[in-house]
Amino acid sequence: MENNAQPSGGIGFFERYLTVWVALCIVAGVAIGQLFPAIPQTLSRFEYANVSIPVAILIWLMIYPMMLKIDFASILEAGKKPKGLIITCTINWLIKPFSMYLIAALFFKVIFSALLPEALANEYLAGAILLGAAPCTAMVFVWSHLTKGDPAYTLVQVAVNNLILLVAFTPIVAFLLGISDVFVPYNTLLLSVFLFVVIPLAGGYLSRRYVIGRYGLAYFEDVFVKKFSGITVVGLLLTLVIIFTFQGDVILGNPLHVLLIAIPLTLQTFFIFYITYGWAKAWSLPHNIAAPASMIGTSNFFELAVAVAITLFGLQSGATLVTVVGVLVEVPVMLALAGIANRTRHWFGAR
Repeated sequence: MENNAQPSGGIGFFERYLTVWVALCIVAGVAIGQLFPAIPQTLSRFEYANVSIPVAILIWLMIYPMMLKIDFASILEAGKKPKGLIITCTINWLIKPFSMYLIAALFFKVIFSALLPEALANEYLAGAILLGAAPCTAMVFVWSHLTKGDPAYTLVQVAVNNLILLVAFTPIVAFLLGISDVFVPYNTLLLSVFLFVVIPLAGGYLSRRYVIGRYGLAYFEDVFVKKFSGITVVGLLLTLVIIFTFQGDVILGNPLHVLLIAIPLTLQTFFIFYITYGWAKAWSLPHNIAAPASMIGTSNFFELAVAVAITLFGLQSGATLVTVVGVLVEVPVMLALAGIANRTRHWFGAR
């Protein structure tokens, strides 16, 4: 299902150097936004409930090839293997929000206290809390694809965490922020689930059923699915270009603060990944479950975090800036973690 030339680490040539392409896309996106401001201005019109429709379409293209791989009978089997779900849910809801709070508070209020006014440090901490309490919904399918994760099990994990998100996000954020009137834009949450899970899932199911019924399983697996082998990576790169056309002003206008914010966010990401990955290894999970399980908790539902930050603190607030920097940090860091997961596949034995 992957590119033909595979290194021993498990990913193809193009994906092996994906960090290089990502860096070029970031530069291209910032340049386009600065040199041709009409482009992000036009794209921003196609937005609903803080969700960019052009980005949503590209994310759909990224996720669709993975949904094609799901044998829907295997979804039922995934529910019979609860260890991965137990790890993911425990990390996401009992550890991650609180470790984010502690790490962010250490840096913003102690280590960087000479560089940040107290009020701004508190806003940055609030933004970090919003990121920490919102596990990934869409991009985890991409990270799972890059680590050859089990697509059916990844889908089950995402679905379960979305259900928990509906009831756990508000009380956790309210507790850590010390406020009681947290407003959650459920239109953002529900629209994101619909766009990033329901639509590609339905598309994958209908495509799979039609092609297998008309041409047979062998054609589907050997010909049809392979036509989409590069779509996920191309969609990722185009998504980055669009995202960074919007973020050029943030990067160029706040270079020091972007760096200060990125440091604790990056440390938190690696911390959560290694806890989850190590736990999965200790429980003898297969790599195709351990890797995506680690990615779900490690990455963030930044659309929701950005929307809540804007609602609670305003568009120009420090909290909103942190959630935006979370977008900037996440992709390069997650690519690095996907590479680590692929290079350590042998830790989990041949399965």
